[in-house]
Amino acid sequence: MTGASGPGVWPGIDSLEAYLTIFGDLAEVPEGVRGLPFVAQLPARGAGALPVARTAALLADMPVELGPHGWKLSDHPGMDLDRAKSLLREDLDALAVAGHGYSGPITVQVVGPWTLAATLYLARGDRVLADRGAVAELAGSLALGIGEHVAAVRAQVPGAQVTVQVDESLLGQVAAGVIPTFSGYSRLRAVRGPDLLDALSPVLEAARAAQARSVVHVGQAWVGIAPVVLAGADAVGVELGAVTDGPAWNEHGWELVARAIERGTQLWAGLPPATVSQCAGTDVRGLADLVSVPWRRMGLPLSGLDDVVLTSAGSAATLAASGTPDAARGALGSVVRAAAILAERAAG
Repeated sequence: MTGASGPGVWPGIDSLEAYLTIFGDLAEVPEGVRGLPFVAQLPARGAGALPVARTAALLADMPVELGPHGWKLSDHPGMDLDRAKSLLREDLDALAVAGHGYSGPITVQVVGPWTLAATLYLARGDRVLADRGAVAELAGSLALGIGEHVAAVRAQVPGAQVTVQVDESLLGQVAAGVIPTFSGYSRLRAVRGPDLLDALSPVLEAARAAQARSVVHVGQAWVGIAPVVLAGADAVGVELGAVTDGPAWNEHGWELVARAIERGTQLWAGLPPATVSQCAGTDVRGLADLVSVPWRRMGLPLSGLDDVVLTSAGSAATLAASGTPDAARGALGSVVRAAAILAERAAG
């Protein structure tokens, strides 16, 4: 069945209310659609609830703290890390209540090792990305943390079939060598080719060892598809263009997608906000076209659309997270309805 899920981020500060909404809306889906509830991130609660902080809180033996320029590694655990861990525990407690008796897929979002290394700073110095040895330590620490986090989610929801979504939104910038140094006057050295696998592989292996599936979302940087596939991800996520531009024909990007699918890698397609008109309402068919039209042009079998997972991405996720719960539910509902259309097209 065609999957439907969300980006992880959610508006508001009440995690239980968020989970009850997510589980409820993704349980009542049309025939042919499989809802994938997700562990919500509520950044409105402050710096400790930001995605980078939540992932940093999972690191094993690598404490972090909030510095003047953002999160950085520290010598000892402190109040900032305690706050991030407390919010994460609060979310897991709420997950246990909302997910009581649930059996099925649950998606857990973490910031990927390269994006994390490009965002976190060393205790005294530049970004972690500037020190290749520190990047290796970070990837190993994150791998250990992911295993423990998957176990914690299963402890709260014993029937959970966990998928770890590794968000690598900065992977393309890391590979292109455009991440600025601390001073901003130069750029950090590019990480190319097989070197990208050095940090990705341990994280994906940790998910596999925890008996969880893995999806690496590369955002708009479709050039990251190849290393993600080579690193052994079960699925690759990409961000699609705006509906107003029509079904964008990124020939090279879709060639990479087709090769990944032929290798058995699943596609998670991130959808932009749906266009809305007073006459026709929400254009969910336009969202479905963003996947099915290029899919046909690449000669991929329509039946394969049944294995695609749709989710919100980029501006849609930001809009939902910074808006109201109703806006978030509307975005999620558009994804579900687009998934239903894809399921119909997959059936022929």
